[in-house]
Amino acid sequence: MNDPLRKYWEIRLNRVKENLEKNNFEAYVAESAEQAKSIVVDKIILSLKPSTISFGGSVTVVQTGIYDALKRAENIEIIDTYDMSLSPKERINQRKRALLADLFITGTNAVVENGMLVNLDGMGNRIAAITFGPRHVIIVVGRNKVVFDLEEALQRVKEIAAPANAIRLNRKTPCAKTGQCEDCSSPERICNVWSIVEKSAPKGRIKVILVNDDLGF
Repeated sequence: MNDPLRKYWEIRLNRVKENLEKNNFEAYVAESAEQAKSIVVDKIILSLKPSTISFGGSVTVVQTGIYDALKRAENIEIIDTYDMSLSPKERINQRKRALLADLFITGTNAVVENGMLVNLDGMGNRIAAITFGPRHVIIVVGRNKVVFDLEEALQRVKEIAAPANAIRLNRKTPCAKTGQCEDCSSPERICNVWSIVEKSAPKGRIKVILVNDDLGF
């Protein structure tokens, strides 16, 4: 066997896929970031034929090339929440518009092996879109986000995802300096709104792509 670790994750990701499907999610396993992009762009979007697409903050969506591919798409309006050339007010307006998109694409902070999604937001716009609003949601998630139970999910978000994202976003928070959660009261804190999605409602609205690669934070 050439890569026992990849085989381990293949087995585990397929188990998570089965549990997600039991929880009414539509789930896929991709062997690479490139395959994940193909599933999203060439399969799901081709089937859904959305008129409008938007995004929640996600390093994974950028790393897979999905964002760049869709920016070039024809006959689809992209509500671009990643455009840093916009003023703060304009970016807020884009996030509000994203809540009414036909399709919302983002990542997740953790996937519990029993088939639940766990997220923590600063403003809550990403969580709001995942739970209600857009007709369809695609979640792209690297294997590094898979955890065994809810306790591990909460710990992963606070001790890995949040500090790493605070550093990425150049936030003036204690965790950006120490690399660990300080349960701060900083005005630039990004840990304000939690969500735990146990099941997709309606069935199939949320589609999860599990990728056999480490992606995002």
